[in-house]
Amino acid sequence: MKKKTAKAAGKGLRGRDFISMDDCSAGEIRSLFALASAMKSDRKKYRKALEGKMMALIFEKPSLRTRTTFTVGIKQLGGDSLLLTPADISLGKRESVYDVAKNLERMVDGIMIRTFGHEICTTMADHARVPVINGLTDHEHPCQAMADLLTVLEYKKNLRRLKLAYVGDGNNVAHSLMLACAKLGGTLFIGTPPGYRPEARVMERCKDLAAESGATIVWTADPAEAARGADVVYTDAWASMGQEEEAEVRRRIFSPYQVNRALFSLAKGDALFMHCLPAHRGEEVTDEIIDSPNSVVFTQAENRLHVQKAIMFELLRD
Repeated sequence: MKKKTAKAAGKGLRGRDFISMDDCSAGEIRSLFALASAMKSDRKKYRKALEGKMMALIFEKPSLRTRTTFTVGIKQLGGDSLLLTPADISLGKRESVYDVAKNLERMVDGIMIRTFGHEICTTMADHARVPVINGLTDHEHPCQAMADLLTVLEYKKNLRRLKLAYVGDGNNVAHSLMLACAKLGGTLFIGTPPGYRPEARVMERCKDLAAESGATIVWTADPAEAARGADVVYTDAWASMGQEEEAEVRRRIFSPYQVNRALFSLAKGDALFMHCLPAHRGEEVTDEIIDSPNSVVFTQAENRLHVQKAIMFELLRD
């Protein structure tokens, strides 16, 4: 039906989709990090890199960082973007995902979609002949994982020598971070309540990837086990968009997983604190930790810009 094979040998990322962290090899991920770092250090060098290219930005969920970084990013590369909200297209209601994909492929050079169901994103990618980028689904958030690990590498250099701890909900961010670490040979402890652990199929995939890369991916119900001796402690909101009705129940269940002084003190003294934002201060993290010198949350946010520029360039370049 279309052009893009996720593993197209010898062709790099050009023309492909970026839907999951599992879409790229470890070498391709490292190349994206190198390009993102180069773009961060010398913006002017790439100011015409995607001149004349147009990105459609589809938002079914509210956004600060995703909307800003994709909009600014394509402009910094010499291209432009078109914002499409539910009022414009209402995917699957006013118009099918298939029809939207077949329309947009004739009008733009690439599509970024931030939506709820992961199948909406994969369907868009299956039917659009232009590259599709996952800006967030309920299942994965690969652009966030790329920004996260770029940030870790900036501060800590060698991922293989580090222990990363993620505590909270085994959600889309956790899935992408797990897959990325499993590809790159990192050590990641995921600490969640038993009923909120990452999906079994993601854990199984990470197990297979870790056997190849030498990574260590561990789930535990004990937040202290996850945080003890960690070089990085990461958390996310306990109730994501679409889970607002569960918020009160989740607050009770997740309270032992709050990143506070007691939990963070189990990590190394120079450990980084990370959060993909927006943060619910006083819930998953205390002000004392998110505002501490160990916190790199705003560097993470900025690095969304740089990794997404690298992704857009590699997918859309001529």
